[in-house]
Amino acid sequence: MGDFAISDIETLIKLAIDEDIRTGDVTGTAVFKQDEISEAYIVSKDDGIFCGGFIPGYVYGYLDKSINCRTFFEDGSQIKKGDVVMEFDGPTIQLLSGERIVLNFMQRMCGIATETNRVVSQLEESSVKILDTRKTLPGFRLLDKYSVKTGGGTNHRMGLFDMVMIKDNHIKSAGSITEAVALVRKRWNSFYKIEVETTTLDEVREAVQSGADIIMLDNMNREMMQEAIKIIMKKAEVEISGNMSAEKITQLKDLDVDYISIGALTHSVKAFDLSMKFR
Repeated sequence: MGDFAISDIETLIKLAIDEDIRTGDVTGTAVFKQDEISEAYIVSKDDGIFCGGFIPGYVYGYLDKSINCRTFFEDGSQIKKGDVVMEFDGPTIQLLSGERIVLNFMQRMCGIATETNRVVSQLEESSVKILDTRKTLPGFRLLDKYSVKTGGGTNHRMGLFDMVMIKDNHIKSAGSITEAVALVRKRWNSFYKIEVETTTLDEVREAVQSGADIIMLDNMNREMMQEAIKIIMKKAEVEISGNMSAEKITQLKDLDVDYISIGALTHSVKAFDLSMKFR
């Protein structure tokens, strides 16, 4: 993920530790002795995709560097109910103090990776790529998108800073799609790819004529999508979007498009069922 991503993740983990532990685990420090040592493990209680195996190392690295973390699966691996995915040994108080933080991160990440994999599996015989969106939990952008990629999806723009996306409010302000694209080209030349969101066939025609690199067909029915694809005629890449799901894309995977974006991969996450047990 690179140094930039790692530093962001470290900051997020520090925030999580401060949020949950702050001045110390008042229950753990009362019940357990400071020098008490335990062994623990994380077990999967569901079938899916493993993701976030590096998280416990960061969490426990801050709490107590003497804690040993052993991971038995690489990120992206298939795991099944009953699989022991990680093991730990170290001070009992610190193991328990970090338990919920570790699980909160990993259950979200495995959940996203698993759902992404389920969607991607619907397109096994297709060249269509599944895209994520910016509909992520604030602060978790990098981890959410990493989880999508781990599940077999493709990352769309990371934020407002790395790609141009012209949407309805930009178009209204500029006066037209044509003018909005012209303003972007004037400001940035061809440094950024330009994607234009369209909702009607007239907008699709204008986006093509304006020289957009990617044209999003937003919330169109199948018939409109088919007509839009004919209008575009490979002059731009095509993305379809709008309340997409694994079930819905099975009805659309035969369309000649490049991408399907699904906000639900990250905005409607179902936590994967993991549990930490102590021996």
